[in-house]
Amino acid sequence: MSFENLKIKKTLQRALESEGYITPTPIQAQAIPHLLENRDLIGIAQTGTGKTAAFVLPILQKLSETNKPSKSRAPRVLVLAPTRELAAQIGDSFSTYGQFIRFRYTVVFGGVGQGPQVKALAHGVDVLIATPGRLLDLLDQGHVKLNEVEFFVLDEADRMLDMGFIKDVYRIVPLLPVKRQSLFFSATMSPQIAELARKLLTSPVHVEVSPQATTVEKIDQFVFFVDQENKDNLLLGLLQHNHLRSVLVFTRTKHRANKVALMLNKNKIEADAIHGNKSQNQRTKAMDDFKSGNVRVLVATDIAARGIDIEDISHVINYDLPNEPENYVHRIGRTARAGSDGTAYSFCAADERDYLRSIEKLTRQEIEVAEHHYHSETARNATGDAAKPAPRTQRGSGQKTRPQKQNRQHPVSRKPRPARGS
Repeated sequence: MSFENLKIKKTLQRALESEGYITPTPIQAQAIPHLLENRDLIGIAQTGTGKTAAFVLPILQKLSETNKPSKSRAPRVLVLAPTRELAAQIGDSFSTYGQFIRFRYTVVFGGVGQGPQVKALAHGVDVLIATPGRLLDLLDQGHVKLNEVEFFVLDEADRMLDMGFIKDVYRIVPLLPVKRQSLFFSATMSPQIAELARKLLTSPVHVEVSPQATTVEKIDQFVFFVDQENKDNLLLGLLQHNHLRSVLVFTRTKHRANKVALMLNKNKIEADAIHGNKSQNQRTKAMDDFKSGNVRVLVATDIAARGIDIEDISHVINYDLPNEPENYVHRIGRTARAGSDGTAYSFCAADERDYLRSIEKLTRQEIEVAEHHYHSETARNATGDAAKPAPRTQRGSGQKTRPQKQNRQHPVSRKPRPARGS
């Protein structure tokens, strides 16, 4: 299979080749033919499967075929994304793949002044990529009209639901023309997401490239049982090894993200934090520094990291296990991008033990246990009240023991792996 087989035009193939993309991914191979035939589409795919190009390429092809002049404040394409970072990355994809065709695009999101965004819309754009809140602000002020939209894309619909944006989506959709092509992408298909798709799409084709809630096969996964007070030392020990060269660390709270980044910097490890309390300029700088390698470790919360799409992340470390098992899948999917391998380490304290059990139940696999200097049998064997976060006024107890299986030696104690691609 090639992009030529998918009937992608030469100018777009040229852009793909300039980026080193020769063969389409499964989601691209399955989705692009339907989209070129004007079908509405539901795409179920994890982040990192190439889903952005799956909708960007056919949209750009259709824009280039009709070649209409850009209208002031009236885009032909509307893409809704749940986070600023994801919106920006989708904008980058349009720019990259459309570098040899004539079209205009802009990205609008909150957290920054709207002046430049309003100016771009007034000059006319073909493609508008937006977060729901800022788009509604601009609509209310009359700076954008949606009556000319021919292609509507709702990306990461499951995260839209998680972040409370579905009401905003329902306010935006009635402003779109009834006659349009609608594309709907989500990592999972819950009943709420299925209902949303039913209301937005007309006789859609359904494309799913992998079973829901499964983890990327190329990711090596390990769990470290550790007491909360030893997590910093364990993280520092892991980062002593150079093969952890580009590391994304997840925490459950913004405060913890700041605390971990500060601790790493005090220990001479270049790190920054990204979360909802950071300004857009701070978040953009942190992302740019991480991409360029000026920052080795990026500490993030789930929502802030949703739009991170960087191909060269070698390791994901769950400093805190997520309380929603689906987020584990999203987190570790930040590594092993574009066909490369990746590694995910998860720290599990006693009060996170039930979170780990939920993750293993969802993914239908038992994560391999790594032995290490700070290993905690208390954390490993926690059950009952001890295996879940206790109320602030008391601590749970009641651990039980059970036979142990043979563990693999702590990965950091083994000879470090060579850097990817070496």
